[in-house]
Amino acid sequence: MKPEDYSRRQQELAGWAVTIETYRLGDVYHCSIANADPGARFARADGSTREEAESRAIDKATRYLQQTRKFEV
Repeated sequence: MKPEDYSRRQQELAGWAVTIETYRLGDVYHCSIANADPGARFARADGSTREEAESRAIDKATRYLQQTRKFEV
């Protein structure tokens, strides 16, 4: 299988710059969210539609990011 319907965009969640990648494999959409600066992936989700997969991943990512302390230098 090859990934289809691929999209990648940058967005801000809970004060952090993140990259959201979404693609379809077969009948399932997969979404992953990574920190934009180092590129560390920290939230993933699947769904039957693009919106469902992105919504689940964004909810997870927002929950994780709100728990993360950010130090200003």
